Amino acid sequence: MKLSLTLPIFSLLLVKNYLKSTLAQRTMTSLAGVYSVAYVTVPDIDVAKKLAHGLVKNKLAACVNIIPQVTSVYEWKDEINEDQELLLMIKTRTETIGNLTSFVKNNHPYEICEVISLPVRSIMEMSHI
Repeated sequence: MKLSLTLPIFSLLLVKNYLKSTLAQRTMTSLAGVYSVAYVTVPDIDVAKKLAHGLVKNKLAACVNIIPQVTSVYEWKDEINEDQELLLMIKTRTETIGNLTSFVKNNHPYEICEVISLPVRSIMEMSHI
């Protein structure tokens, strides 16, 4: 008797897991290309917080992670430079990258700042943007 009860329960669990996995794949696939992550380096925590708060407040980002202690090595005016910076990881919609870039350029202290954006290939959930 145990075997006959166990088998239907096991079958239900398999079906449940299949449906859950299929739904997750459909959700991830349908969101591919909708979201992007942008990266921006900043000189200090004050600039990082100013940009992060402005991006979220203006609905240009759902979330901004401030990552400390990034060492950047780059060429500037024919010299190799090395600076300690912070990295902003900005989670946003792909359609807002243009406005996000304009906001960063208008509020960033560097003469030339970089906004590098990459499309998100899969995601479980992202809200507030």
